[in-house]
Amino acid sequence: MNILIYSLIIVATVLVDFISKRIVVANMSIGQSIPLIEDVLHITYITNDGAAFGSLSEFRGFFMIASTVAILGIGVYLLVRSKDFSRILGIALAMIVGGGIGNMIDRIFNGDVLGHGVVIDFIDFCAFPNLWMWIFNFADSFVCIGAGLFIFFYIREEIINYNKSKNNAALEETKSDDTHSND
Repeated sequence: MNILIYSLIIVATVLVDFISKRIVVANMSIGQSIPLIEDVLHITYITNDGAAFGSLSEFRGFFMIASTVAILGIGVYLLVRSKDFSRILGIALAMIVGGGIGNMIDRIFNGDVLGHGVVIDFIDFCAFPNLWMWIFNFADSFVCIGAGLFIFFYIREEIINYNKSKNNAALEETKSDDTHSND
């Protein structure tokens, strides 16, 4: 059952990203900006030939290979081990895979030459221009939310494991005290 949920999350993530990008491309020109909330949130159509937030464009080949390996690795892990871990972890990994696939579709097909495409970015959160200046897309959002859930999951697990070990140590100490008091 979990694998069906994770697969649906991946497909929904890819579809939301793909459809939103096609709407932007069909209705806007590169560089055009439409304010949704003036000076807070705009739809600004740009392209990105690099990695996250336009970085590493000079390492495009390496980044595409590393991204492909990461997407496949996480995807296979999700399929093979989905019964072994928490639903939160599965959702996080599915969002990361879906977002990665969404941007990879652009990198492969959104250009003049197959495999030399650019990513469509359009979500422009411009409320704090000195703090945040990047324009992104839904795929980026899903990867970041998935990564946040992933971090949340592991912090929660560490806290749970720490408390269990602390409780076990206290229980062992209590047993030891009981054994000594019976002597």
